[in-house]
Amino acid sequence: MGLAIGIDLGTTNSCAAIMQGGRPRLITYKGGKTTIPSVFAIDEKGNRLVGEDAKRQAQLNPTNTVANAKRLIGRNFHSKTIDKVRQVFTYELLEGESSEVLIKVKDQVFTLEQISAAILRKIKEVAEQFLGADVDQAVITVPAYFNDRQRQAVRNAGKLAGLKVLRILNEPTAAALAYGLGKNLSQLIAVYDLGGGTFDISVIDIKDRIFEVIATGGDTFLGGVDFDDRLMQYILEWFLEKHGVDLAWDRVAIQRIRDASEAAKIELSSTKNARVHIPYIAKGANGPLDVDLEIPREKLEQLTLDLINRTVETCARLLGPAANG
Repeated sequence: MGLAIGIDLGTTNSCAAIMQGGRPRLITYKGGKTTIPSVFAIDEKGNRLVGEDAKRQAQLNPTNTVANAKRLIGRNFHSKTIDKVRQVFTYELLEGESSEVLIKVKDQVFTLEQISAAILRKIKEVAEQFLGADVDQAVITVPAYFNDRQRQAVRNAGKLAGLKVLRILNEPTAAALAYGLGKNLSQLIAVYDLGGGTFDISVIDIKDRIFEVIATGGDTFLGGVDFDDRLMQYILEWFLEKHGVDLAWDRVAIQRIRDASEAAKIELSSTKNARVHIPYIAKGANGPLDVDLEIPREKLEQLTLDLINRTVETCARLLGPAANG
């Protein structure tokens, strides 16, 4: 029997770890990186790409590059959530026989489980290279607010990837376990987890080696990609006002702006201003047009204030009863 690993199947990035000597050890690849982009693609030659290779070519091949698939897994095609993402995703969504979401890539149709399985399979391969041994079992974390259908979809993806899924574990619970491991704690903690695509808040009571989830809440459609999208929409509106050109239907432009928005968001975590410069994003009457503007941190905070407030409101609803209980 092979080894078992823990996998964080994330919306934007995924990672894995193994227990060695009673402590978790992150699995690394490609120059010491600990995360793998949760991206799947098929290139012009028909090659299937996963991770860094898929993300690297996304700007030139947006319609055949699938990112943020975790937001769609286990959802009904006719849900309001799917209507919302169809406007900003660069790849084509189709309806399955049971109203599940399917994705069309290079004239091939994939289920969300198949896309997620490709990412899990990549993680499995990286882990086997790192450990020098077979890996055929895993514990996979999911947002606390994932429903039964979404959890089963993740189990199915694990099976397709050649993994025996030992357990589906809530992400905040996994964080609490890592925090309290070997510390013999006796305290009540709150885990605030704003990830790439989902938000969770959980209250967990730790007594010695017993971890009890007292309360949990969250939003399976709120995360870092929404912050990126707010900045992207701002840039699109700025460009339309400045040049009179609407880039909203140009999938290559959308992908370039989304990547630049993510980079600017990250930069604004440590600086007060970030420059977004995207050369030759469109053709104007007098030649090439660029995106070139300075974005202050205050503007990002203004654009995303309601997203932050949504997390605070969820925390307030949860923490009051949990603390008094």
